[in-house]
Amino acid sequence: MATRILAPPKKVILNNLRLLSRPLNSVPPTFAAAIPGQFAAFEPAPAATTTKPSPLIDLTDPERLFSSVPISKLIRSTANLHAVAMEPVVDLGIRVMQSKLIMDTGLVREAVLGVVRRTFYDHFCGGEDTVEAAATVRQLNEAGLRGMLDYAVEDAEDNSSCDSNLEAFLHTVESARTLPHGYVSFVVVKITAICPIHLLRRVSDLLRWQKRNPSFNLPWNHYSFPILSDLTPLYHTLEEPQPLTAEEEADLFLAHERLRTVGSKCEKYNIPLCIDAEYTAVQPAIDFFTYSAAMEHNRNEPIIYGTLQAYLKDAKERLLLKSEAARKMGILMGVKLVRGAYMASEAKLAHFLGHESPTHNSIQETHDCYNDCASFMLEKVAGRSGAVVFATHNVESGQLVVMKAKDMGISNGNQRLEFAQLYGMADSFSFGLKNEGFQVSKYMPFGPVDQVMPYLLRRAEENRGLLSASTLDRQLMR
Repeated sequence: MATRILAPPKKVILNNLRLLSRPLNSVPPTFAAAIPGQFAAFEPAPAATTTKPSPLIDLTDPERLFSSVPISKLIRSTANLHAVAMEPVVDLGIRVMQSKLIMDTGLVREAVLGVVRRTFYDHFCGGEDTVEAAATVRQLNEAGLRGMLDYAVEDAEDNSSCDSNLEAFLHTVESARTLPHGYVSFVVVKITAICPIHLLRRVSDLLRWQKRNPSFNLPWNHYSFPILSDLTPLYHTLEEPQPLTAEEEADLFLAHERLRTVGSKCEKYNIPLCIDAEYTAVQPAIDFFTYSAAMEHNRNEPIIYGTLQAYLKDAKERLLLKSEAARKMGILMGVKLVRGAYMASEAKLAHFLGHESPTHNSIQETHDCYNDCASFMLEKVAGRSGAVVFATHNVESGQLVVMKAKDMGISNGNQRLEFAQLYGMADSFSFGLKNEGFQVSKYMPFGPVDQVMPYLLRRAEENRGLLSASTLDRQLMR
């Protein structure tokens, strides 16, 4: 039985949080000798300069940025981005797609899906199946970009749905293998699609209760990195949950086997597997699965990448905890760093339960957290102990990451450093990063229109600010 990794003392965490807060635009640190059992110490970095750095990513030349994009596609993209930037359009789309009166009427439903298919779906999705998705990946590669294949699927309610989703994920891996090496940067999997959602809630409740009461025994939790920190919200679990039943433990084992099956195939073909994050009610269980998979597959190469949401107040502390656990076990840590997509619903739930939101109190705090975590992960890349995907549409963060990577001598073609933006969004930023020589991917959902649209609409509702903030792309495309 593997040993469960314990968290380092709180004093060590606090000291290293201060180290992690070193800004991206500071001079890179030199590594001092690591103290056994503790975080590696760094020599103090010189104070950050107050002079604003000159831009390293050139977004001023639209002809160069979009030289690989046909005029017809630019026109369609401009029209679509203008449409989704208007909140009434997003509201109307959500109401139509959620209307049973409309969507349960055969001819009307087909007409609506037909319009959606030729407009927003084509703009934000890679196709209806792996054949169309592969064709889209080839087009991306012609423009110098890579594809993150995301089979967009809803939460699974039972084992039958999970098994069906597993087959789809495996088919996605096989499709990625048929493409030339490097065309697909990642295959994306959602734990909510291969483990019944009610079981993820149960496991998360039990993990939170164990955080409250360390003596609380979870016989199935034999090994993992530390999942929760002292800053992680526990208000979702108001009373001691019942242990998993024998049937639930069996279902948990089946879910682990599904992830192991996908992870083993990705490791065999050397295709990294990125596990998406979700809302805090189920995120502890998702991290439990992610860390278990990383411990199995990340011994030699970073195959499994977890997702860290920088808009959460506990993000930096959890990053340090799992980083130290990975170091002790000789595991390479793969991280996709995002800001987060559930701000409204997280705040609403926390307020309903009488607590502060788990997300930062201001957008600037989120930016600072993202940049601090980015700086920390760049040091891991430089030290060859980690790999990172900077999933961001924020140009300032991108500029800072590029500047620090260059200062640290991280080569542009380093396979453990990737940028990513959503397919159909922030294209000027993607091309700007590509022109600087960095690896850039587009996160590309695909699947049947009727299956993918509810998935996209939920994200449209949560990401209204992101959709309306496409001003730069719209200007440059025009």
